[in-house]
Amino acid sequence: MTREERIEALEEAVKERILILDGAMGTMIQRHKLDEDGYRGTRFKDFDRDLKGNNDLLVLTQPDIIRDIHSAYMEAGSDIVETNTFNAQAISQADYGLEDISYEMNVAAARLAREAADAWEAKMPSRPRLVAGAIGPTNRTASISPDVNNPGFRNVNFDELVEAYTTQTRGLIEGGVDLILIETVFDTLNAKAAGFAVEQVFEEMGVSLPIMISGTITDLSGRNLSGQTPEAFWYSMRHLRPFSVGFNCSFGAEQLRPSVDEIAHVTDTYVSIYPNAGLPNEMGEYDETPEQMAALLEDWAKNGLINIVGGCCGTTPDHIRAIAEAVTRYKPREVPDVTPALRLSGLEPFVHA
Repeated sequence: MTREERIEALEEAVKERILILDGAMGTMIQRHKLDEDGYRGTRFKDFDRDLKGNNDLLVLTQPDIIRDIHSAYMEAGSDIVETNTFNAQAISQADYGLEDISYEMNVAAARLAREAADAWEAKMPSRPRLVAGAIGPTNRTASISPDVNNPGFRNVNFDELVEAYTTQTRGLIEGGVDLILIETVFDTLNAKAAGFAVEQVFEEMGVSLPIMISGTITDLSGRNLSGQTPEAFWYSMRHLRPFSVGFNCSFGAEQLRPSVDEIAHVTDTYVSIYPNAGLPNEMGEYDETPEQMAALLEDWAKNGLINIVGGCCGTTPDHIRAIAEAVTRYKPREVPDVTPALRLSGLEPFVHA
């Protein structure tokens, strides 16, 4: 299938059934217990900085591992897999001194995911598998000072974010992604920079791909780090006319439910959700079993809250398989008709009919 044919198939499929995203990449990488040499590979054998923990680099140094992880998720039932590019932009890669290869990393990551997806399409031609180019939040925030003694200070600005995201988006599209996923949004201003960059690249390259937007809730107050409620967050991002909006990471499905319920009733696009496998324990690990997580998400599907569902931190192909089996019997959420009104957003939403 061509990219255009896959996108058309996606737009038809999401009307008929709940689509399945993949699960955590980091969780699966950790299973390989790679040491410093494993991360470096041959190419970076003599590099002058430690590289262990730079999971995005593995698309260049351990491509078989990344490709196999994508394949495992598709075997478990994923319709959409995310590229291994959560930190593959110059701002985050500067921690490792690898900002100059961010474009190459994104091209390679997209091609690996596309190879795995093409292999599964060949096995099951009636079921297209799509690749979402994952754009993470970076390790900086444009809205909040990192220095409590200087609240006006910022360690990144909007233009720097746009530049980094522009390079990343070009690489993802060049590598063959079908969608763009702006994910784990803790600071809405970072996400707005990402959206601006994506639209600029679309115009520059003469393409237009569906955009998915996924925020993250930072505590039980139900707000992101920059202080917005789910409804206000949606009003801040709806100018991008996204294919879907929703939440990922945050905490487990049980704690995320109120935020999902809120956004599902105000957005006139599809809702995508991929929570963690519960809350982390004292060791930073996630204990929620596939069966436990699937039971919680089944209730969301039963109540008509979701269109696209997967897993974030701590989830595995077993989690995705259980989730896919649990939600398959339910119809996807019906996208509501939203009455036209003036909708503004600060930390809280403002609606004037």
